[in-house]
Amino acid sequence: MAVSEAVEAAPTRRWGRVLRFGAVLTAILLLLFGVPWWTLVASGAGWPGGLTAAGTALFAVALLTFPALMVLGHGPRRIDAAAVAGDTMLGVIWVLFVWAIAGNLLRLVLAAAGVADPTRSRVVAAAVLAVSAVLVVWGWVEAMRVPRVKRVDVVLPRLGAGLDGLRVVLLTDTHYGPLDRARWSRQVTEVVNGLDADIACHTGDIADGTVAQRREQAAPLGDVRARLARAYVTGNHEYFGEAEGWLGHMRDLGWEALHNRHLVVERGGDRLVVAGVDDRTAAGSGLPGHRADHAAALEGADPDLPVLLLAHQPKQVSAAVTHGIDLQISGHTHGGQIWPFHYLVRLDQPTVSGLSRHGDRTQLYTSNGTGFWGPPLRIFARSEITLLTLRAA
Repeated sequence: MAVSEAVEAAPTRRWGRVLRFGAVLTAILLLLFGVPWWTLVASGAGWPGGLTAAGTALFAVALLTFPALMVLGHGPRRIDAAAVAGDTMLGVIWVLFVWAIAGNLLRLVLAAAGVADPTRSRVVAAAVLAVSAVLVVWGWVEAMRVPRVKRVDVVLPRLGAGLDGLRVVLLTDTHYGPLDRARWSRQVTEVVNGLDADIACHTGDIADGTVAQRREQAAPLGDVRARLARAYVTGNHEYFGEAEGWLGHMRDLGWEALHNRHLVVERGGDRLVVAGVDDRTAAGSGLPGHRADHAAALEGADPDLPVLLLAHQPKQVSAAVTHGIDLQISGHTHGGQIWPFHYLVRLDQPTVSGLSRHGDRTQLYTSNGTGFWGPPLRIFARSEITLLTLRAA
């Protein structure tokens, strides 16, 4: 191929990718908004003309404004009010979409029972609206509340007797963002400080935005108490904003930023390596020196000592197995956050929530997350502050 032909082909391929992405996104949005519209408005309920027109207009306006709100809220301009409106709309339409599908299964049952339209469609519409409204309100309450403490005992065969009962508190995915949750952040710190932690950990996705934007919400992390160490690693959302800024800010707040490095804690004559690696997306961020590097994180560590590894994503556990890690703690999944999204998360991650074993030595604990991302809803996926108590065999 001549140079001139290659130059001409590159923009063509680029435009082809853009058009394909646009087509897929349009199809997804039409499904997401169209299925609830058909179920509630147009399926045969025989609503009065004015009600049908109003319902159709409402869905049409939502469909057209949603992409603009998401771009304004999460694009370069980062307008918080637009982000809140767009994220809330996303959560509501997802709930309506899921339960509209369930409602249409109910439609088949009613049809088999001999219930005819418009009664059948009106019963389905009423059920979908009622269930969705209850779940949205409940999901909002669950998202806004201070997380419950989840207590988990983890047996580490290589842990020395002097470290038996070591208390590790895990925060992750706080996602300080466009909704001001400074008060919530202070309450989370109060709960953590009541847990008598030996080690406090934050495994990333600390905020959506820059340090300047979210400084007040993150400030209470500086008051977190732990006897032996406070350790932090980056998540993928740090690389959407300013990873170096958050690493520096957490150091300013008194936390150890485990940027592919480790520290050693000791109690009762026994020692534990606490290591951390960057998020798996760091290599694509363009930031020099940022990538998940387990070898660098463990360089100089005594191979006979047990290792607690902080890594944002559960799928980083494959490298943890290779490097003989005893326990990896992660977040990222949010436990799915809004049911049944956890089925999609499971396609990308080896686990969605809880304690699991990988290989002969490595265990992985995946937290549901302390905060939430995007839609301010949590449905069948409770937030958590995790208290891990390490036990010697």
